[in-house]
Amino acid sequence: APPRASNGSRDAGAWTRSPLAAGEVIAAQSGAFERDPQESSTTDEELSRAGSRGTTPDYGEKRLPQALIIGVKKGGTRALLEAIRAHPDVRAVGTEPHFFDRNYEKGLQWYRDVMPKTLDGQITMEKTPSYFVTNEAPRRIHSMAKDTKLIVVVRNPVTRAISDYTQTLSKKPDIPTFEVLAFKNRTLGLIDASWSAIRIGIYALHLENWLQYFPLSQILFVSGERLITDPAGEMAKVQDFLGLKRIVTEKHFYFNKTKGFPCLKKPEDSSAPRCLGKSKGRTHPKIDPDVIHRLRKFYKPFNVMFYQMTGQDFEWEREESEK
Repeated sequence: APPRASNGSRDAGAWTRSPLAAGEVIAAQSGAFERDPQESSTTDEELSRAGSRGTTPDYGEKRLPQALIIGVKKGGTRALLEAIRAHPDVRAVGTEPHFFDRNYEKGLQWYRDVMPKTLDGQITMEKTPSYFVTNEAPRRIHSMAKDTKLIVVVRNPVTRAISDYTQTLSKKPDIPTFEVLAFKNRTLGLIDASWSAIRIGIYALHLENWLQYFPLSQILFVSGERLITDPAGEMAKVQDFLGLKRIVTEKHFYFNKTKGFPCLKKPEDSSAPRCLGKSKGRTHPKIDPDVIHRLRKFYKPFNVMFYQMTGQDFEWEREESEK
């Protein structure tokens, strides 16, 4: 049996037996978190280039990461990575290594080689959002270093699912509509929780897996919504969690009205702000309001459990009631 964290995490069975969505939860668990074909895979060549592109290429040494951004897909992980990389005491890989889910057999030396060089006192980081939904990832990370700090960027699961679908649609325009994919049976209103776009958003289910190995004190949950409305505030929490001086502040951000989210700029120069690429901030397709309503109902008990498990209220229900 895996080591359980000493934070009183509850038995997953106690809440997955919710009468609201018992069938869906079983489908989610039996999906065994197979590799999501929607996620892009990073090639070895890209990773070796990334590792050699560190900002301190001629001195320092490559180290295994002390902190990981482990999720979630379409939650705001890229924005967080770009913001934390503005800190002089952080070095991070720009590409996603996918070590703990796809490349684990290559060994820790391969993983270390992917990392940028760092000096004493600097933190090495990487982000791969699919780790959060990978069954083996917590055990593997724990066996690398049980004191690894973990960061999870979460976002309203309904919005996240639509964003996930939008990304897939941009690559595969012929896929079925969101409404078709979201239901096992539209007439009965049975949500298909085995579809990865839906399954990823059942955060409490995935978190239970991590709490078998890591105490809550080693996991920071960042609000994807607040990362847009108050990036400096969220970055203050991230820097505190990592034991860093608060250097990334409001001076680093500029709100881009066209894109609808903040862009990063270096406060000491007057160069144009650096915004995330065109793949970020895509316009979502219009989804049937009844489908949105059913999804909110489906996610609500899981959201409430997630708030209880983390001790944080992300206010997703309030946000939706105001729409």
